[in-house]
Amino acid sequence: MSPEAKKLFNIIILGVSFMFIFTAFQTCGNIAQTVITNLNSTDFHGSGYTSMSIIYGVFSASNLISPSVVAIVGPQLSMVVSGVFYSLYIAVFIQPATWTFYTASVFIGIAAAVLWTAQGNCLTVNSDENTIGRNSGVFWALLQSSLFFGNLYIYFAWQGKTHISESDRRTVFIALTVISLVGTVLFFLIRKQEDTKAPGEEDSANEILGDSSSAESKVTRAVAAFKKSIKLSFTKEILLLSVTTAYTGLELTFFSGVYGTCIGAVNRFGTEEKSLIGLSGIFIGVGEILGGGIFGLLSKNNRFGRNPVVMLGIVVHFIAFYLIFFNMPNDAPIAPMEGTDDVAYMIPSKEVAIFCSFLLGLGDSCFNTQLLSILGFLYSEDSAPAFAIFKFVQSICAAVAYFYSNYFLLQWQLLIMVIVGFFGTITFFAVEWEAAAALVAHGSDYSSI
Repeated sequence: MSPEAKKLFNIIILGVSFMFIFTAFQTCGNIAQTVITNLNSTDFHGSGYTSMSIIYGVFSASNLISPSVVAIVGPQLSMVVSGVFYSLYIAVFIQPATWTFYTASVFIGIAAAVLWTAQGNCLTVNSDENTIGRNSGVFWALLQSSLFFGNLYIYFAWQGKTHISESDRRTVFIALTVISLVGTVLFFLIRKQEDTKAPGEEDSANEILGDSSSAESKVTRAVAAFKKSIKLSFTKEILLLSVTTAYTGLELTFFSGVYGTCIGAVNRFGTEEKSLIGLSGIFIGVGEILGGGIFGLLSKNNRFGRNPVVMLGIVVHFIAFYLIFFNMPNDAPIAPMEGTDDVAYMIPSKEVAIFCSFLLGLGDSCFNTQLLSILGFLYSEDSAPAFAIFKFVQSICAAVAYFYSNYFLLQWQLLIMVIVGFFGTITFFAVEWEAAAALVAHGSDYSSI
């Protein structure tokens, strides 16, 4: 197998592994609050929103040390161990207890930081400036296929159900745990890349992927990775991209947790309200896959760079937020177990609700594929620290959003996303224009990014 074929193979395996793990985890996140609402009449007294807030809070803090962990352990083993913790979190729902639920939330937050830092490193090592856009798209399309499969099962399994029984819950979460473990095992198929740098040329990615060495050398690499993370955090490009990244954290919380809960709480949807959560997840996935395919796989034909894709993403999201504001009752995110009978500015429409799910997925893929691409392009030499910062900002904003989702009405959640999304788009444009100018100055073709 040629080096290029091996790299593409690694990207596909990386994407398929994440697809399995996040088929389980994203489906779990989509239905967690609905399942927990049906449990709170028992001895269990947890909150799906609070759990997610803990996960993303710990996730954000753990990104400060995740480059060091990946430097010591290596990206492949880092992803394997992290995948095991994802599986344990999902398994908690088989027989939930409040203390195990929140304890698992802490551990999966740490695992997520290590997993995503290792993923960014693996993506960058297996790409160059000509393939980073394609590879980001391939990975993103495969990853977001996870939204399709798990939610398709939820849609058919929960058809016509207004209450989720203990048997229903156990069946779903046993299946999701097994799926997550399959994705974890697949990480072992990723093949190590040879160091292709010239002698003496520094490449932090290859350092991390290098052969095992002495404990002292590993500690040195860990400290170096931590210092690079701190140094990069204060560069102009990272600070500007952090606003865009903050927006992706807020809207991630909304489409992956809050919106499904809103749909499941609308009593006017009748007996379909619970199965519609699954259908919503499916159409979010369709939007994500479509976006990953068009804006990643076809990036070589894009002569205008990343800005038009990000512009499309924010326009699509603003349309979705406008329709959701008119379609969904204001108290839907915080409705009790009985749901809500309130009406917004129109009679709640299932078709509009599902169309908005598609728009949320499409817009999210626009932002994330372009962020992955520009980070891999700008920081090919420091991929692990750069992706750790990206996930730090995204996860801390997701944690904040999950926290306020317990209290804020729908209109205020939408307003926050509109404001942050507007400024995040502007700051992304600024970084992209600067990157394009630097590329042209070096005599490269802008369309190659």
